[in-house]
Amino acid sequence: MNFLITGGAGFLGINLVRYLHSHKNNVVSLDIVKFDYPDMNDKIKIITGDIRDTKAVDEAMKNIDVVIHTAAALPLYKPEDIFSTDINGTKNLLASAEKNNVKRFIHISSTAVYGIPDHHPIFENDKLDGVGPYGKSKILAEEECAKYRDKGMCVSIIRPKSFVGPERLGVFDLLYDWAYDGKGFPMIGSGNNIYQLLDVEDLCDAIYACATLDEKKANDTFNIGAKEYTTMKEDYQSVLDYAGYGKKIVALPEKPIIFTLRILEAFKLSPLYKWVYETASKDSFVSIDKAEKILGYKPKYSNKDALVRNYKWYVEHKEEFRNKSGVSHRVPWKQGILRLAKMFF
Repeated sequence: MNFLITGGAGFLGINLVRYLHSHKNNVVSLDIVKFDYPDMNDKIKIITGDIRDTKAVDEAMKNIDVVIHTAAALPLYKPEDIFSTDINGTKNLLASAEKNNVKRFIHISSTAVYGIPDHHPIFENDKLDGVGPYGKSKILAEEECAKYRDKGMCVSIIRPKSFVGPERLGVFDLLYDWAYDGKGFPMIGSGNNIYQLLDVEDLCDAIYACATLDEKKANDTFNIGAKEYTTMKEDYQSVLDYAGYGKKIVALPEKPIIFTLRILEAFKLSPLYKWVYETASKDSFVSIDKAEKILGYKPKYSNKDALVRNYKWYVEHKEEFRNKSGVSHRVPWKQGILRLAKMFF
């Protein structure tokens, strides 16, 4: 089949590019960021463009069977960029897909649409209550998808938990950097909360199921996450154990740490944004029963497996991203004042 991946140069994007290519599919990447992966540059069609640009979208949409929409402005972007990219960009893609008779549209949303829920596990039909511009924009983007589903287009909406794996840095770079340097790692609160993650390869499996199964099955909304997970403290400790320095996760008092991080964020001295530090000490896990039953979803990796697999990639490729930073998942985030805090662990 012919696949269009929006955000193809991103963390999920490149993993999908490799996954789809290995399954003998043709791939087009549309991303505002330059696609620069030596192993894939000459194996796919690359279009550098913005999903807010209807011309670029229409060019990328020609002869496409399935759109996988992963492009998004992440929480560290300015609110106006988040809303224009995540909502208007999604509108452009859906309209172009309809115009070009695309068979399926797979929208990668987020469990951020659930906000901070009052019960667990979370099911697909639970209340949506996005936190901040990113969470709100994801809900509105899903509403655009629902409009086209009502018009007869097969539109899958996938709500993945935070996912890790090869090429993932972003906020997880903090854990890996500290583990690599033989430091303990601080945790907001006791760390005894249950926090489900997801390996990117398992996410690719779920996306491919939505692309290939009968439309009646795929035309729905699915939570995707790991099946095996324990407490946040225990799962993150697996990375420190693998690093081999005998260091431990260090629990910190929740309220004063959150208060301090709010101030640091306001003065742009910390890379952590509200959604990260306000939810880090809370339970966060979704039911994957629906995906298991309808999509035949069978995750291969536990939280621990996914974190350690990502850390191994980090160690092997560390020199490639030395002195690089940004606001995407593919690069380390500037640690700011947290780099000084590392000395005490």
